[in-house]
Amino acid sequence: MRLAAPIKFNKGGEATSLVRSGRPARQLALWTRSVSVILRAGNKSTDFMDLKSTVRTIPDYPKPGIMFRDITTLLSDPRAFRRVVDEMVQPLAGDKIDKVVGIEARGFILGGAVAHQLSVGFVPMRKKGKLPHKTVGERYALEYGEDEIELHEDAILAGERVLLVDDLIATGGTATAGVKLIEKIGGDVALCSFVIDLPDLGGAEKLRGLGHSVASLMSFEGA
Repeated sequence: MRLAAPIKFNKGGEATSLVRSGRPARQLALWTRSVSVILRAGNKSTDFMDLKSTVRTIPDYPKPGIMFRDITTLLSDPRAFRRVVDEMVQPLAGDKIDKVVGIEARGFILGGAVAHQLSVGFVPMRKKGKLPHKTVGERYALEYGEDEIELHEDAILAGERVLLVDDLIATGGTATAGVKLIEKIGGDVALCSFVIDLPDLGGAEKLRGLGHSVASLMSFEGA
């Protein structure tokens, strides 16, 4: 493209005037928008965001002594939500992923968005009795008693590489059961990805000790 005059920009970084030669107006408009995006991308201060500040902490919920990390405030912030999805996808650059599995329930929200970004299928991992077709389950221990999670038996094909997603990892009981369940029906867990890690509770290290890769975007001390 030959420019017969210098380009001028307004304060928002948009090209306001240039003289073109031999190009359709639509191409010129697309070129102008591209320049604007590049200029804005160079201003790192506009991209900076403290993701932890978008997570709301609720003391003594659901019982005394627990600091509940509420990600609904993060999800309602479009820039924060977008950044979380981008950063959960980033470690997988150049890797082959066939399915994203999201753990009930907030893992559905994150996992669906991540699967869309990766252009792969999404699989919900649900509590016992919630899935309508034939299922395979895995039990895991709670503080008092047991629980069970399930997948449809045909949700993952043998050898498919899977990304396991949830909002938070604490003791790692549910996530460990989730990994075992994926492997039980023939999947290969490429990565376990969480928005929040509570490292004092040891869940992420438990998964790593079992030979699985773990990624998280932020961590909080305590329970």
